[in-house]
Amino acid sequence: MAATVATVEAAHGAGHGGDIGHSPHPPTSTGIDHRKLLMWTFLASDCMFFGSLIATYLIYRGRAEEMVVQGQGKGPLPHEVLDIPYTSVSAFVLLMSSLTMVLALAAIQRGNIRGTRIWLFATATLGSIFLGGQYFEFTSFYKEDGLGFTTNIFGTTFYTLTGFHGAHVTVGVILLLSLLWVSLRGGLRQEQAINVEIVGLYWHFVDIVWIVIFTLVYLIPYDDKVSTITEGAEHAARLLGVS
Repeated sequence: MAATVATVEAAHGAGHGGDIGHSPHPPTSTGIDHRKLLMWTFLASDCMFFGSLIATYLIYRGRAEEMVVQGQGKGPLPHEVLDIPYTSVSAFVLLMSSLTMVLALAAIQRGNIRGTRIWLFATATLGSIFLGGQYFEFTSFYKEDGLGFTTNIFGTTFYTLTGFHGAHVTVGVILLLSLLWVSLRGGLRQEQAINVEIVGLYWHFVDIVWIVIFTLVYLIPYDDKVSTITEGAEHAARLLGVS
């Protein structure tokens, strides 16, 4: 009887505080933290979201060029405004932020709080530099090239795609600064490395999405030789229910 009571008390203590038998987070059937599963689920849905935006951009960018050639639309067109060297620098900055994010996670897992703060601040700084570069690019397109959100189909789809990505980067920078603030107040310890890891998952996703956007929007030329890209995008859009 005494053994039974002790077993019940131990099980009760596992979920209600105390140093002995205390579980910081309920286990899952997969063995993965609930919060990490939630982030993976969100990122999976975000893949579909960006997939639809990218497919829409690829379809209507080609049609915008056709309309201008036929005299039914107006420019500017992608090859007239996109600055690949400038955007390449911005892309490099954002990709380097993935490295600093990895270093921040490694630092917190080793219990190096000072190192965690340094790398979190570095990651947020690199993300902010990217956002500043995107703001400069947008204002340059609008003021110097006359490309507004409603100027043509290219402008609408371009600003929508890159703007939503910029919004995701902004959210990521806010999360990073929040972690840094919590750390400075002594609320981020080695046992809470999962919090940095979850933010890291989001940040790496944002970086990967930019690699795809940068490749398809800036690097791949748009002419008759690559019309198969548009056809593939149209097929993907049909699958996603965009068109």
